[in-house]
Amino acid sequence: MVRDRLGRRLSVSSVSRLLAWSAASVALGLAVFEVTMSPSDRDRLQLGLVFTSVALAAVVAALILPRLTRRVRSVRVILATTTVMTTAIVSLSLAAAANRMFLSSHDLRLVLVVVLFGSAAAIGFGVDVSSALARDLDRMAAVAEAVSAHDFTARTGVARGDEVGRLAQSIDQMSSVLEQVEADRQRDDNARRHFFAAVGHDLRSPLTSLRAALEAVTDGLAVDPDRYLRSMTSDLSALESLVDDIFLLARIESGALRVEPVPVDVAELADEAIDVMRALADRDHVGLRLETPGSIIVPAGPEAVGRVIRNLVDNAIRHSPINSSVVIEVSRRDGATVIIRDEGKGFDPAFLPSAFSPFTRDDPARIRDGSGSGLGLAIAHGFVTALGGEIWAEPGPGGVVGFSLPASSPAGTH
Repeated sequence: MVRDRLGRRLSVSSVSRLLAWSAASVALGLAVFEVTMSPSDRDRLQLGLVFTSVALAAVVAALILPRLTRRVRSVRVILATTTVMTTAIVSLSLAAAANRMFLSSHDLRLVLVVVLFGSAAAIGFGVDVSSALARDLDRMAAVAEAVSAHDFTARTGVARGDEVGRLAQSIDQMSSVLEQVEADRQRDDNARRHFFAAVGHDLRSPLTSLRAALEAVTDGLAVDPDRYLRSMTSDLSALESLVDDIFLLARIESGALRVEPVPVDVAELADEAIDVMRALADRDHVGLRLETPGSIIVPAGPEAVGRVIRNLVDNAIRHSPINSSVVIEVSRRDGATVIIRDEGKGFDPAFLPSAFSPFTRDDPARIRDGSGSGLGLAIAHGFVTALGGEIWAEPGPGGVVGFSLPASSPAGTH
């Protein structure tokens, strides 16, 4: 009911607009006739009747044509019909004007023949021109159907400067946006599947070990119960560390991480990280060495920077061969720059784009023993980004990963 009421309102508005346009055209025509011809009163009356009749015919044609062509499926037919109705109106105008000018029937027929010939040529020309328009519209319809079928690679290839061209450009832009959205969705789906698979793997390993140790102790099969209990404690610590890392990463990726910048000495934090990681390095027979010109003060979060350095050093130790060294270089370059170098095989160039993604490992065959949770680099990336810095990794040989922090507190640090 609302749609019918709206349709009637639009119809009344269209008729009013057409009548106003016709009245203005008649007035303009009479004004031009008055200026150019200096007509008599009789001429004014006759030409006024001609103009009014032609204007009313144009109004009727404008109202009928949309209804006649509403169900037509071809632009060519619509343009041809429009040309025919235009020709009919022009012929009516000439016939009425000729009759008022008292032309002979021979002259009138001659005028009508010329008009009809010109109209036929115009129809042929219009149909030919409409062919290109119809092809472009068909291309746009084909692309719209392809997009509805989830083929977002389809493009119209239409290059025009008119409204049709702008519509084609909008359709192509829409397809490009949808193609990118689909690619992002697939990437997110893959990342989500990888995330759950990795979490399941890293949780399953300590849980399986815990279950085996607990069953051995419960069944009285443990020869050395204290050793089993120490193993269970180690597995619980690994689970606790993994869960903490997952919650921390969730805060980083949700934007809820808060880092309040204060003046910190990055060289001192690197030295403290070496002290913390010394036991792990000694266990793996890896040396740790700090190279720095002295104190380097930048605004940052001490806990965040310390965590970043420890994560990177931990990763370097785990990938270092026995009896090798890990070097932590801290330098002053528009702030503070920290580079950690090890003597391992280094990062595979193909792995670098995803090196800082969660649960990624350079060697997929590496499992829980000595491999870490796969979150260290991702957490380091989140902290450095939150501090307004940059983090990167370089291809091997030799592992090289570093980060830089700005000399001033970045705007928007939270």
